[in-house]
Amino acid sequence: MKPADVENVIESELEGADATVTYARDEHDDDHLAATVVSPSFEGLPLVQQHQQVYDALDDHMTTDIHALELSTYTPAEYDEADAR
Repeated sequence: MKPADVENVIESELEGADATVTYARDEHDDDHLAATVVSPSFEGLPLVQQHQQVYDALDDHMTTDIHALELSTYTPAEYDEADAR
């Protein structure tokens, strides 16, 4: 699965999500991806539940198309704060 396709799936399944997905290693290792997901749906949730929302959004793709996913999740406020550093 190409990074843009993974972005589209996440953004279509998580309301208000903004996803940025890249190859974690290089483009020749296309089943290891890294994703940064910003979503208001993460508000008040522990990190584990935020990540679970992303995995749920990706559903079967996690077992068929994506071998590994390095995941960073943020609420919009957390992302703005991290980006300001």
